[in-house]
Amino acid sequence: MESLDSVSIAILLGSVLVMAGILSSLLALRFGAPLLLVFLVVGILAGDAGPGGLNFNDLGTTYLVGSVALALILFDGGLKTRFSSIKAVLAPSMGLATFGVLLTALITAPVAKYMLDLSWVEALLAGAVVASTDAAAVFLLVHSQGLRLRPRVGATLEVESGTNDPFAVFLTLMLVELITHGGQGSIWDVVLELLQQGVLGALIGVVGGRIVVMALNRVALPQGLHAPFVTTAALVVFGAAQISHASGFLAVYLAGMIIGNQPTRAHNSVVAFLDAATWLAQIVMFVLLGLLVSPQRLMSSIGPAVVIALALMLVARPLAVFICLAPFRFNWRERLFIAWVGLRGAVAIFLASIPMLVGLSNAYQYFDVAFVVVLISLMLQGWTLAPAARRLHVALPRSDRGPRRIELDLPGQLEQQLVGYAVRPKSLYLKRGLIPSWSKPTLVIRDERILTPEEAEPVAPGDYVYLLAPPEKAAALDRFFVDMPPSTAPDPHLLGDFIVPGETSLGDLAAAYGVSVPSGQEALTLADYFDIHLDHAPMVGATLPLDSIVLVARSLGGGRVNVVGLRLPEDEDEAPPPTRFAKLKAKLSEIWSLLAGV
Repeated sequence: MESLDSVSIAILLGSVLVMAGILSSLLALRFGAPLLLVFLVVGILAGDAGPGGLNFNDLGTTYLVGSVALALILFDGGLKTRFSSIKAVLAPSMGLATFGVLLTALITAPVAKYMLDLSWVEALLAGAVVASTDAAAVFLLVHSQGLRLRPRVGATLEVESGTNDPFAVFLTLMLVELITHGGQGSIWDVVLELLQQGVLGALIGVVGGRIVVMALNRVALPQGLHAPFVTTAALVVFGAAQISHASGFLAVYLAGMIIGNQPTRAHNSVVAFLDAATWLAQIVMFVLLGLLVSPQRLMSSIGPAVVIALALMLVARPLAVFICLAPFRFNWRERLFIAWVGLRGAVAIFLASIPMLVGLSNAYQYFDVAFVVVLISLMLQGWTLAPAARRLHVALPRSDRGPRRIELDLPGQLEQQLVGYAVRPKSLYLKRGLIPSWSKPTLVIRDERILTPEEAEPVAPGDYVYLLAPPEKAAALDRFFVDMPPSTAPDPHLLGDFIVPGETSLGDLAAAYGVSVPSGQEALTLADYFDIHLDHAPMVGATLPLDSIVLVARSLGGGRVNVVGLRLPEDEDEAPPPTRFAKLKAKLSEIWSLLAGV
């Protein structure tokens, strides 16, 4: 009976710890503390050195939980990554995720060697453990602080954070094996191992993702089992890759990307389930890692660890970022922000537990250094994330949280889903009656009565409107159901012959330029036209065709287009200036014509 009681006590204490971590997030949001730091503190307080008094040193369980948690986090990240958003940043992101991680480890290694009195291979291992950024830490803090990053910067950080963990895991395991076997092995062995891990992991991930998509769409699973099936399938892909001596972390990330970019049943319920699962995985992972920390032992190595952390954040990471992004067209503000947002999280502490698990000498030094690096990173970089983004002009604060969106899958097809919103008094939908051309209002709920759109006219604040929309465009409906921010007047210096205000009606534009507009849309403004026909929120540079001309968004105000450029059929003003090569080519053509005439 005592063994049964101990199991019950473990279940009770574990659930209380997780609940404490969840409730502590309320305080963290209120006072601006990074949530992940709170979870670590909860684990430390529950440990043998804290008031909790729990003596936890099970490294095998920690590695198992960490592997599952990291696999789910990477799968969730891949599931939310769109191919269209990463095409332009794939090269710089992959450079940061591979060469950038290696550079960071190499630059950090001399500091670790000097401060910890390690050999060069051991120092490189210390650098590899803390070299990768943490996707969960980066985007959790970005979203919790209400930031909207520039698309290129956000996509680069997203892909880098999601793909650098597999390379960091490979580098750490390779160095641990090298130390274990006394430095035996050649550089070609390492290269072949890396190729095997990468190529085989990518193959298993892509094939596994396609198999999951086929199973989701062809097997009639009972309602509610789609999300657990996908989550379990992700762990199957991860385990199959690991057993095959491939990179399971790369495989599970790619499987998530394949599934997330294909039309599947119950997509929204899968995403919602994985959001909750990854959130719980992060909490459990950080609490367990906090339990492993020994504050007494940590005090003996805190000085060298602080020096290594500062060298990593202020020297190694910035140098690696600037070198890797040098061939690409990032300005210095964007590069500096990407360098500063290299937050370290549970991945670093998870990697540091590997040397302890295999019994390396000085193993606790790696763990203590990683723990201090994560603490400093979350406190210093985490708290300064929003000010850095605004000071460097790479992000704008969100004016409003997105509306609560209800998404329902429709059995029998994959092209449309039912999307519902509460109608707000100052929303674009209510004030202007605007809705995208690719969506269709289907029903309205008012005072617990179900009405057709015709019966509900006019729609009133407090109604719930349900629309049919393609699943991949559902999020683009959000901007029509938030309260409209106050618009700003267009800059009069921008207005000219081919630049007009966004409040100009299509009818007035047609009369001035002789273009035809869709029937019944003459009263729409140009800003309305962009809202209706764009698949995403308006942004500077967005274009829309209108008869023989092209409308170009030149300026935004209050989240809407307030200045529009007109690209006419023979508009030389919108054409880019000729390059030197083009001028030389034209000159040579002219000379050739003269010679041919002679």
